[in-house]
Amino acid sequence: MRLPVRLFCAGSLSCLLLAGVSGPVTAWAAGAAAIPPVAPVAATAPVVSSRGVPDSFADLAARLLPAVVNVSTTQTVKSGEADDDEDGEGEDQLPQMPNFPQGSPFEKFFHDFMNRQNSPDAPPRRMQALGSGFIIDPAGYIVTNNHVIRHADKVTVTLQDNTVLTAKQIGHDDRTDLALLKVESKKPLPFVSFGDSDKRRVGDWVLAIGNPFGLSGTVTAGIISSRGRNIDQGPYDDFIQTDAPINKGNSGGPLFDMDGSVIGVNTAIYSPSGGSVGIGFSIPANEARGIIEQLRKTGKVSRGWLGVRIQNVTQDIADGLNLTPARGALVAGVEKDGPAAKAKLQTGDVIQTLNGTAIEGKALPRLSAQLPVGTVAHLGVWRKGKVLDLPVTIGALPETAAEPEKKAEQTPKNAKDVSFAALGFSVGTLDDAARQKYNLPAGQKGVVITAVKEGGLASDRGLKEGDVVTEIQQAEVSTPTDLKKRIEAAQKTKKKSVLLLLLVHDADGLRWVPFPLSGDDAQ
Repeated sequence: MRLPVRLFCAGSLSCLLLAGVSGPVTAWAAGAAAIPPVAPVAATAPVVSSRGVPDSFADLAARLLPAVVNVSTTQTVKSGEADDDEDGEGEDQLPQMPNFPQGSPFEKFFHDFMNRQNSPDAPPRRMQALGSGFIIDPAGYIVTNNHVIRHADKVTVTLQDNTVLTAKQIGHDDRTDLALLKVESKKPLPFVSFGDSDKRRVGDWVLAIGNPFGLSGTVTAGIISSRGRNIDQGPYDDFIQTDAPINKGNSGGPLFDMDGSVIGVNTAIYSPSGGSVGIGFSIPANEARGIIEQLRKTGKVSRGWLGVRIQNVTQDIADGLNLTPARGALVAGVEKDGPAAKAKLQTGDVIQTLNGTAIEGKALPRLSAQLPVGTVAHLGVWRKGKVLDLPVTIGALPETAAEPEKKAEQTPKNAKDVSFAALGFSVGTLDDAARQKYNLPAGQKGVVITAVKEGGLASDRGLKEGDVVTEIQQAEVSTPTDLKKRIEAAQKTKKKSVLLLLLVHDADGLRWVPFPLSGDDAQ
């Protein structure tokens, strides 16, 4: 369940970013980069009282501050172009229309003014944004968020001694919202190093240093509030949650442990207003390290890929599969000719382990992305009550997934709609008329949902008219009668629920939907 608040990037790009975009923002473990022959910023652990609470962070902050920088960007926005960021606070943000009484002469004045600003003949505007970053190499390599520097015409970096340097972009990664910059300096720069974020526990003290609202060198303290947070920014979500105050302009800044190591990159906050309410999110260092190292070496990121569409195993899904316990990644689709297809994975399989380590469903894309392309991974797969060990050769994540080619086929004729009243939907034959009505491909298999009862089970589970049921209990269905017989068979065996594999017309594409079997269906 999403929190009933807005999610902001921790930057301050011209249209409210913590320096990025409002709404959802968006793993990899590689060897550490070679350490240059210059010592990193020396970090002295804070003095701890007898109760285990630091008396002061002053010494630690003083030693870390020189390696944290302000990142400033400028961008030319042509007239009529919409900014990516809905809620930023750039210095050149256009004024908002005041609420004048209807018919007021001031209403017309401001309306005309705003129209002139957005007219095709209006001159381009220069937008400015501020974020944060940190130096990881005395040669001038700097880590920040991608949303801080995205679309920038010019990027400058201001050091703690107010030295201003022009930065060039080495590379960026949209999927994890990380970017690497490089500045040239006549002398070695102070730098900090990534630590092992996996060793840090909930409740550990942390420091955040950055540039909130343009206030350079701001230090805030807090604890790790939680780990492994999924905030619906992408398939690789694994955020550290902290209550150390993070605001717009903190984006791209470091989150330090008490050893002075970077354990996270501050990226986003939950907030009803855009200001900190003590719920901030950082990309873990163990995820960022490998991404940054790839950007440094090649300017881009390559990821491992299995070629499966998965969803978490809920208790309802587990009941439908007779699976105990309810854990793992349920396969909802297999990409044609992908690594998983070549390894003979099937829809309805439950991937429970990766190289011998138990996994949860949401973690699989991130963990598989960390695997080097060409290596062989072993999947522990539950399939219809049996556990299989399936070796799969990791492929390279394609830029875009190609739609599988479908062949036209004959569909049964004279089949009538079937109603499942207790489940709250009806299905019909997937014939040419249905394909045309619901804009479905010629070769689509299954039965089409022709009606959904408002407030019923199907409605509650997000089913809509035009969705297609392709499988039930891992068996294909081609007619409404097939579906009816299999549901009746499941009822006779006293199953708690059944699983329907549906092609749905939303971002999920294919997904398994559990239905409880309580009571008889009205047919």
